[in-house]
Amino acid sequence: MKFRNFKTVPKMIFGRGSFDQLDDVLSTERQKVGDFVVFLVDAIHQNKPLAERIPASTRDMVIWLDVTDEPKTTYVDALTVQVQAYCAEHNNGRNPVSVVGLGGGSSLDLAKAVALMLTNPGGSASYQGWDLIKHPAVHHVGIPTISGTGAEASRTTVLTGPDKKLGMNSDHTVFDQIIMDPDLLQGVPTDQWFYTGMDCYIHNIEALNGTYINEFARAFGEKSLDLCNQVFLEDHPDSDEKLMMASYMGGQSIAYSQVGACHALSYGLSYVMGYHHGIGNCIAFDVLDDFYPEGVKVFRQMMNKHNIVLPKGITKDLSEADMQKMIRTASGLAPLWENVYGANWQEKVTPELLRSLYEKM
Repeated sequence: MKFRNFKTVPKMIFGRGSFDQLDDVLSTERQKVGDFVVFLVDAIHQNKPLAERIPASTRDMVIWLDVTDEPKTTYVDALTVQVQAYCAEHNNGRNPVSVVGLGGGSSLDLAKAVALMLTNPGGSASYQGWDLIKHPAVHHVGIPTISGTGAEASRTTVLTGPDKKLGMNSDHTVFDQIIMDPDLLQGVPTDQWFYTGMDCYIHNIEALNGTYINEFARAFGEKSLDLCNQVFLEDHPDSDEKLMMASYMGGQSIAYSQVGACHALSYGLSYVMGYHHGIGNCIAFDVLDDFYPEGVKVFRQMMNKHNIVLPKGITKDLSEADMQKMIRTASGLAPLWENVYGANWQEKVTPELLRSLYEKM
């Protein structure tokens, strides 16, 4: 029997005000004349105070990201071409010494993906899957400004491609450095804060109730779940710090376990109907009483506490072709369903089951 040998983020800084140490981190990468950094930043921060704090030199490249939609392979490829053109014009074709992602899960995933595609040929869609990346990425740094996805800790960058929504899962995807500054979470709208935080909560419920669970994953998952409960059921004064650590630890938990039914269904909602990952997870989780009864019960308590109202009846006017596409997307995520049912998951995960769950939404 072989055990997984997975990579974790090798360097991290945590604490209020730690964003100001980004310049120190990047200075160690700037070794030669002409070395430059690419900053990929959620456009919501443009013309905001945080924008003025980005330590970009005159040679650096700052790209404001449009994350209206979930990250697409076409957008990754366009960003990669944009950076490569800059390299050709300003740096004799040499890659940047670092790619910095600043924002939510979409921005972090885009930064990971661009860092990978600068060193691996072809389009990003050809790398959707497990361990298809051949060459190490450009040095890349992740700085979350909203917490819950675990993107800062994970070995995947989740992308919507022409045929599927699936991550580029690789040890090379993992950030070389993350900076977790709870001050950056201030001012996030309540709905977005809740939906993104629930991604973490649901990660933990799926991992802790899955067939892949082990003591490594359980240790991180139980602590992360406890922190989520403090954040979303109590009015804890340190909720920003707690949610930031819950997100990181939830990402660590699933690195050695797996998510489950909710994420499989959510991928279908995102791929076909365009729902962002956080709210898509919430819509799917709300119909999974038979899978995670206690987790769903507490989830609804959290929704009530924060006055969250989910969309209802979203699939009632869906065409049969789109329903079939959602079913194919959800059923194609074998590791997720094996985590739910075990090796014989295909006997349980029928088109009829998936249709019945989607129809409840």
